[in-house]
Amino acid sequence: MLSITNLREGALLNSNHGTETEDGLIITVEGLNSYGTPVKVNNIPAQQDGLHFSCDVKLTQKINCIEAVTTTCYGDFIQRITVVWDKKSFRRCAFYLDDHIFLFTELAKQRPARAFDHFYLKKLKEFHDRYGLKITLNSFYHNDHEEFLLKDMPDIWKDEFTDNSDWLKFALHAYSEFPDRPYADAARKDFLRDYELLQNEVTRFAGASSYIVPQVLHWNNVSPGIADELIKLGATCYSESMRTRVMSTPPYEEMTEKERENAFSSEIYVPSAEPLARHYGFAEEIDYLDKHGTIYDKDLGIFFVHDWLVINRLSVEEIKRLFKIVKDKADRYGNDLFSVCGHEQYSFPSYFNYQSDHFEKLEVTLRSMVEEANCRPVFFQHGLLGNLAWDK
Repeated sequence: MLSITNLREGALLNSNHGTETEDGLIITVEGLNSYGTPVKVNNIPAQQDGLHFSCDVKLTQKINCIEAVTTTCYGDFIQRITVVWDKKSFRRCAFYLDDHIFLFTELAKQRPARAFDHFYLKKLKEFHDRYGLKITLNSFYHNDHEEFLLKDMPDIWKDEFTDNSDWLKFALHAYSEFPDRPYADAARKDFLRDYELLQNEVTRFAGASSYIVPQVLHWNNVSPGIADELIKLGATCYSESMRTRVMSTPPYEEMTEKERENAFSSEIYVPSAEPLARHYGFAEEIDYLDKHGTIYDKDLGIFFVHDWLVINRLSVEEIKRLFKIVKDKADRYGNDLFSVCGHEQYSFPSYFNYQSDHFEKLEVTLRSMVEEANCRPVFFQHGLLGNLAWDK
């Protein structure tokens, strides 16, 4: 067996993982060769000690192939993996909030002189001015709680939205909140209809610069056809995974004691029983994303990014505790990426599940990443997950 052991297919590598120069990133490739024969990595002879081999390799491209080869009496054995060089990387964070329609409904009703006089946008603007927040508001076309269509959103604040489009973007989430998982089995044409509807309306009332390709669609789960269309539309990253999967936890009475104690469980539910976990979960992938933040798929041409927090699921104190765990993990594994999500409705007093501290949660999260982890807010759909070094 010939196996590279310290790198995974699709790994995103930066100066934390090697020595960066103006023209490359020098990393050490390590592995095991049970044949005991000489190994070359990218045609460079590796150092060997027993079954272990290591070799310094210089990455010079954005997308790089690493090839380990050994020749035995049974022929050549080869392993190839693709890794990405995050050139001139920096700590950065992306925010998106889902399910936006209450904001548009209230703006259309209230018609304030300035859109940013509305409490919701006013608070986001405060966070932008204070911490440099950049944020995507994933939006619905139809309000299922109170009859409203996005076509009825006035365009009287278009210049105001355009002036703030460097930090505030809108994206399609779904046609409406219900049904759940709308794109798990939908036809391509239905998704493209929704996409065009939303994009056209945002362009009308906020300007073309205010629209961005979504990082996630409603409930994450999308069919292969819709995943294909989303990539064609320019998506360069997606939250967690596009595949359909179990996302909700079981009823409390069905949980194991360990599951009940885990306040930091994500929206992706992996059964605790090992046989079921193997079938329903993708344990290696989930574990890798949790530690390293992202995986690149060379065939799809996109990154899958881990959201370390869904704001409305935890208390302020739990967010603070979880952040310390997440930051320690990022420091240990050299991860420069932090992605956070939440939901619009928890900020609105009229919502039955209103959380009076929802904005406080967002601010605590933002302040922690900017001031404690030295993150710079970005849009992951721009450049290489918010890093524009390869575009220059």
